[in-house]
Amino acid sequence: MTIRNFAQLLDLALARAPRRVAVIGAGQRQTLHALRLAVGMGLAQCILIDDPHRLATIAEEQGVDISGMEVVAEPDMVDAAVLAVEMIHSERADLIMNGRAQPIEVLRAVLDAEKGLRLGSLMTEVSVFEIPDFDRLLFVSDIFLVVTPTLTQKVQIVQNAIDTAIELGIEKPKVAILASTEMVNPEIPANMDAANLSKMAERGQIRGGIVDGPLALDNAISIKAAKMKGIESKVAGSADILIAPDVESGNILAKALSYFAQARMAAVVVGGKCPIVLPSRSDPPEQKLLSLALGVYLTK
Repeated sequence: MTIRNFAQLLDLALARAPRRVAVIGAGQRQTLHALRLAVGMGLAQCILIDDPHRLATIAEEQGVDISGMEVVAEPDMVDAAVLAVEMIHSERADLIMNGRAQPIEVLRAVLDAEKGLRLGSLMTEVSVFEIPDFDRLLFVSDIFLVVTPTLTQKVQIVQNAIDTAIELGIEKPKVAILASTEMVNPEIPANMDAANLSKMAERGQIRGGIVDGPLALDNAISIKAAKMKGIESKVAGSADILIAPDVESGNILAKALSYFAQARMAAVVVGGKCPIVLPSRSDPPEQKLLSLALGVYLTK
């Protein structure tokens, strides 16, 4: 079944629930509201890692019932992140979610060469967008983790995005490698990377999807724009996945979708021992819940 909206994602995540989630720095207003929703619907069993006094105070101020949720006392966010990773290794938790910790504090523990959650391949971020009046979910990667990816890293970014889309029921995801223009231009590194990725996919070095690029954004998602420019492509106009040239452009695209197109977003870090849910600390509870649902659904 192809998941086409977040209502379907939530239903299917609930079918795999509950999962045990270790929440780093759970003592944050929006996070506690999201976790209460998750527990109430049976999506997750929550392990709250934070200062117990802070947790109790915020829960009381917000009217959030945290009874029934396990509390682990660790006020230091660096140590809390390490503890969450240890819980994954000891099979005490199934996935990790961040609350109020700085992203770098979480990633330092997750990406630690000796004690982290790497499995040998590159861990990357995948964002999934539900856009009003758009007929499918749209995947964008990487908008957070790999700042200036090399061609080799882009291969893994594309592969991880394809694998995630397949998990959500897209049988043969169509991947557009974004650039400023669809013309291959040796003077623009992003265009050359896009052309190389397309050829590598043709030769089986990237598996499971149909990859094409370089494609400008309009050509990737608009059949009309692609036809007007005479672009012959199995991806143009019907992309499921957009691969950004770097974090800056990807992040700008993601925020434009959220603020101008009124898209809802769920995001996880994939490619490791378990999904890592890293919502923005400013995300409202409902959006944090969607990211957690995506993490639960992807948890093996």
